[in-house]
Amino acid sequence: MATEHLGDRMAGLRGLADLTQEGLSERSGVSVDVIRKLEQHRKHSARLPTLHSLAKGLGVELTALLGDPPGVPSSGEADPPQLVAVRRAIMPPLFAPPVEPAGVERLSLPVLRAELSEGWTLYHAAEFGRLMDVLPGIVADARLLAGVGSPEQRAAGQAALGKALQLGGHLAIRLGKTDLALSALERAFAAAGDSSDPLLAPMVSNSVAWAYQRQARLDDARNLAVHAADGVEREHADTSEGVRVWGGLLMSAATSYARSDDYETANDMMVTAEKAAGRLATLPPPADGKLVSVFSRSSVRIERVRLAVQHERPEEALTLAKGIRLSKDTPPSWRTWLLLDVARAHTDVGDAAGAVRALERLRQVAPGWVRHHTLAVAIVTDLWNGPSRPPGLRKLAEFLGVTV
Repeated sequence: MATEHLGDRMAGLRGLADLTQEGLSERSGVSVDVIRKLEQHRKHSARLPTLHSLAKGLGVELTALLGDPPGVPSSGEADPPQLVAVRRAIMPPLFAPPVEPAGVERLSLPVLRAELSEGWTLYHAAEFGRLMDVLPGIVADARLLAGVGSPEQRAAGQAALGKALQLGGHLAIRLGKTDLALSALERAFAAAGDSSDPLLAPMVSNSVAWAYQRQARLDDARNLAVHAADGVEREHADTSEGVRVWGGLLMSAATSYARSDDYETANDMMVTAEKAAGRLATLPPPADGKLVSVFSRSSVRIERVRLAVQHERPEEALTLAKGIRLSKDTPPSWRTWLLLDVARAHTDVGDAAGAVRALERLRQVAPGWVRHHTLAVAIVTDLWNGPSRPPGLRKLAEFLGVTV
């Protein structure tokens, strides 16, 4: 549950691992004092590199420690029917007789690409339930188009199939199903090899790097992103699609550096990415940016704010946030993260009123999202225990289920 304190979740995982506080400190490299303060609720959050170290010491994925907002309820019971359908679409039954194609005549690549674009829109709006409803049909349609027609038509169908499976991988990550995510992305990479899109493989590589980050495999994530970025830079640096894919990979590598506690290298890479994003204004835009990358000046700056907050540099984060001009294609999920990070930064500099304003705005634009997010709960808890309680804080605490 989002309202469960980070320290309680950590203590429970430590018990399952049969570790003392001292044992966890030795395995993670995090001081016993920090572990003790978290478990005693004298500290409500920690820097992201610290959380990665704790997760590694506990032998769990980072999401198990953080309790990210779930797309489906995590009750310990069997997967709901929606998720079973998604899993079956991504991984068809083994050794079953092939299904006779049906409905090919009603399909066309433009129709399928429109379906994919809408699917990515649902994903970025955190409409995971609706996405689970439509994704199996999108994957099925893509498989049909990937298997019929001329070689050129099949290659275009493989490109659509790769994007559909990549979307399935992203959804599975958000649902906490890393095994399903990596299966989907492995299949997406295979489709990319048979596709007409030379940028699809590096885009899928970026998704795999993200999955590795969630598993605290930071070296694997960084190496994969850097390798893919080098290839894109050599061959596709003169198109907006290439710049966007390269920029997304550079941001991914920077995030891995930051989570490994190398903030300076990460920030240098982010500054490079932000400068490169300026080139997009001089290049023809992609036909459908939703199927390429969310990379833009806005997205880079949002990520820079996030990294500054996570490395306890709140003044720097607020300065960066002031200069953000959100582009029209900035996904809602990125906007919500920005507001949450701004609230955290205001809290860290002692500006309780500023934090409440950011959280109130976040509640207006994404009430379901904020209700289930552990960081929102931690911020409100810190504010409630602080020296001043500005107007609006009680309502936020009650909305989030924080004991007041």
